[in-house]
Amino acid sequence: MKAIVTIMLKDGVLDPQGEAVRHALGSLGFNGVEGVRQGKVIELDLAESDEAAARETAEAMCQKLLANTVIESYRVELA
Repeated sequence: MKAIVTIMLKDGVLDPQGEAVRHALGSLGFNGVEGVRQGKVIELDLAESDEAAARETAEAMCQKLLANTVIESYRVELA
């Protein structure tokens, strides 16, 4: 089973990479972009065939390694 984990900075946490992208877009003529938040996507191929077990495994991976839960939030989608 495939787990797709999307990790983003929490609201209120400064996002210097997102701000750099927003500035660069403006420099390229893409006006009207008021904000950019940059994150990361991680695809995991899991041996689990049970959806609940796969979600639990992916959530544990996020809590222990993949996301810094102090400043980042994450979402797990199963495919």
